[in-house]
Amino acid sequence: MKTTLATQLGQQLHLTPALLQSIRLLQLNGMQLEQEIRQALENNPLLELEEEATPAADASGGDAQAETAAFDELPESSMWDVAGASWNDAEEDRTARLAMGESSDPHLRILQALALDLDEGDLSIAAFWLEHCDDAGYLQAPLPQLTLLASARFDRDGAHVESIRQRLLQGEPAGMAARDLRECLQVQLAALPGAVPARHLAARLLGEDLQLLASHDYAAIARQLDAEQADVLEAIRLILSLQPRPADTLQPQEESAVIPEVVAWRADGQWRVALNPATAPRVTLNPTYERALAATEGSAAQPMREMLQEARWFTRGLSMRYDTLLRTARVIVERQAAFLAEGEEAMAPLTLKEVADAIGMHESTVSRITSGKYMQTPRGTFELKHFFAVRLDGASISGQAVKAMVRRLIESEPAARPLADEAIAVLLSRQGVNIARRTVAKYREQLDIAPARERKRHNARPLLARAG
Repeated sequence: MKTTLATQLGQQLHLTPALLQSIRLLQLNGMQLEQEIRQALENNPLLELEEEATPAADASGGDAQAETAAFDELPESSMWDVAGASWNDAEEDRTARLAMGESSDPHLRILQALALDLDEGDLSIAAFWLEHCDDAGYLQAPLPQLTLLASARFDRDGAHVESIRQRLLQGEPAGMAARDLRECLQVQLAALPGAVPARHLAARLLGEDLQLLASHDYAAIARQLDAEQADVLEAIRLILSLQPRPADTLQPQEESAVIPEVVAWRADGQWRVALNPATAPRVTLNPTYERALAATEGSAAQPMREMLQEARWFTRGLSMRYDTLLRTARVIVERQAAFLAEGEEAMAPLTLKEVADAIGMHESTVSRITSGKYMQTPRGTFELKHFFAVRLDGASISGQAVKAMVRRLIESEPAARPLADEAIAVLLSRQGVNIARRTVAKYREQLDIAPARERKRHNARPLLARAG
């Protein structure tokens, strides 16, 4: 046997406990951080919470004294108000519901909500429909049969009893008393609030044979709908996010609130940034215990020394989180100042790498610190990820800005002559933005805007009604 000696050079990153602690604290959201701090204070007597926090502020930079914020410069307190952000509000709401005698029976709670708008007779019809729903919320018998039965029982015509079913269908939860899965999902899709990407494509997909959807032949679906396969997949994901069993949603659920970690506002002609003191508690070492440990010798104090080391790691990790979050927010505000002042059409292209280079950190660090963190601005509250926009190929403008331009063109189009996707592409090219018709269609779908032919048909209905 021949013995050989070989040397190998390599580079390996050793993650120390302190570094692991810092990385973990970076990626926690506000609520998770609060729980982490509470647990650390309970488990380590060497840690204590500062009475008053003074996080850094002022996006323009400056020396150390300028970076410890004077919170009298912050905007009016109303800017900090976030609906549902108070734990006491949720508790008071639950107490109020109990005081009002709110029923725990799901069907009775639906009827209580309808009682504000329906008289006693119509409430009885609504109860009839609910009685004939199965555990999932679907009608247990064919609709024509139940319509005849309800008409005879309540001495009302079929159109009236159907109008009450429609109230249930479009109420809360959407889809109750549906005939089948297709109707249930179509109603939920129509009830989604605001602009939902791929909604119109999803509606077209639900209008087709559902076996096509079950086949998972996405290329065939894309050809049939004359859409890109990526958009079809997005529409399918939207459909899968709906609730096929609406009755399952009747159980009360805890509401989650978004509390911004950062606030940005404009003062004295420049943008300023500060951490929200409610989500940036300051934890320090207890000076009495620290001095006592320094004066103690021997192995008996070793467990406390280990706790002291852990406390130091924790406070340094918190400081790194706050510092990284603030520096990242400053760069974002600086790069997206036009968006904050003018809106979506001014959204500049921005990548994680650009922010990472600006603050001298790795992209993964920026990704962690921007995930699940929110910034409150005069234009609204946004997740920090919202400010990262992909650059349009061959242009110095972001895709998000182009999407906003598409929306503006459609909103300003003549009602009787809505703009086709190709016409929108031509108009954009005149503004120096060259994109294909399919790209316009993709952005339109993401904006939850129907094609031109459907918009024309919708706009024509009031004219026909007036003519009749």
